[in-house]
Amino acid sequence: MTEPPGRRERKKAATRQKIADTALRLFLDRGYDAVGIRDVAAEADVAVTTLFSHFASKEALVFEQDDNFEQRLTQAVTNRAPHEPLIPALRREIQEMVRHCTADGTVPIYRMIDESRALREYEESMRLRHAESLATAIAADPGLSQTTTACRTIARFVIDAYSLAREADDPQAAVDEIFQMIEAAWEVT
Repeated sequence: MTEPPGRRERKKAATRQKIADTALRLFLDRGYDAVGIRDVAAEADVAVTTLFSHFASKEALVFEQDDNFEQRLTQAVTNRAPHEPLIPALRREIQEMVRHCTADGTVPIYRMIDESRALREYEESMRLRHAESLATAIAADPGLSQTTTACRTIARFVIDAYSLAREADDPQAAVDEIFQMIEAAWEVT
């Protein structure tokens, strides 16, 4: 049984969430480029140093669930049931993530990302980092015997499946179609 977070951890998490929520609201209201770090800190009623203790950059404010995304993918590998095939476990996780990110209310966020070069570049670097973490988790699984190259390739495909499905007219159908190809690629490695 895990211990519930203590008061200090709860306060830190609440401050982090308040900063992220404030930033997103300001970015959507005024435009990403029109809002500075000092604007976010002032509106969230925190010091700039406090903001930077929670977020490494302005772009990180938009992608505040970045660590959660990466953890969910690696845990789809490491926490799957014994003898459960890898690709269906990853497919379920990507389906859930796509369902969440295509829900009502997220369109303005992704429009903002698409319109900002800095955010697109940050997202691309995030995807590469996520793919490397996922590849490491796949390669470390003792029940799988693929090469490092195969693990890295499948990890990139999975990360790209999320991005491509998110942009599709029918995101869930896109996940299904893409994962049929991923499954076929995994089977030949």
